[in-house]
Amino acid sequence: MSDPLLFLHTRLRLEEKLLLQVLARRGVDFQTQDLRKLQLHLDSPAEIAASLVWDRSLSFGRSLAAMQVFASNGVTCLNDPAVIATCGDKLRTQLALTEHGLPTPRTRACFSPEAALEACEELGYPVVTKPTVGSWGRLASRLNDRDAAEAVFEHRDTLGDWTHGVLFLQEYVDKPGRDLRVFVIGDEVIAAIERRSEHWITNTARGAQTANRALEPDLVRLAQQAAAAVGGGQLAIDLIERRDGELLVLEVNHSMEFRNSIEVTGVDIPGRMVDDALTRSQEGVPG
Repeated sequence: MSDPLLFLHTRLRLEEKLLLQVLARRGVDFQTQDLRKLQLHLDSPAEIAASLVWDRSLSFGRSLAAMQVFASNGVTCLNDPAVIATCGDKLRTQLALTEHGLPTPRTRACFSPEAALEACEELGYPVVTKPTVGSWGRLASRLNDRDAAEAVFEHRDTLGDWTHGVLFLQEYVDKPGRDLRVFVIGDEVIAAIERRSEHWITNTARGAQTANRALEPDLVRLAQQAAAAVGGGQLAIDLIERRDGELLVLEVNHSMEFRNSIEVTGVDIPGRMVDDALTRSQEGVPG
């Protein structure tokens, strides 16, 4: 008898509930594990009885640490910890995208408010700043002028933890009221949506509305290249369009949310994700 699939989670969002429903409906042998209650032995090799560990937990740092332990014990992980490490850190993501020659907004990393102010002048206002680790658009700021930049950089320098010591800056892209999220599983693009909002942050967690996006060849090619650049797996690629239609890669998400994308695309996203997980668990395919 093969080992069960281990489903790692913290809070069960609708996404995780849908995935668990598919696993149960198909009669898959699986176990769920709350990451917060997990104890992993580091002082001696452990036999971990799992055909695959599927990480769907919310904490980037804890997920990465746990998956590194599982991978070190030879267990197939989805996503691979190297992919989680890259996607969970916007600086690492940017480096991977740049290394592979993919188009992105002009980006700067600075390590003091003074250097960041100089970079803003070079990029030209408005400038977007965001934490290197974070999600749902939290603490992302559009700096329209030097006064705003001075205030935000001072707050980060005074109130932030060590992760805010890196000031991550990008040019503001004047997009046509939307950005794109493209779902990639392995090397296949399965669906894409537009996220529309009058606010400059077009994130569904912030109230953006979704609509289906046709899988044009340029979009598919860029999403596949972005997924490959970070190591592949089950990923959501966030793209942004300039007014002239040029597509840029904005972010790559390793624990993608899809609740608002199933109906509008007509694609069984959780079913496709389970298909991929089962294939990896049976074949020992890296995440």
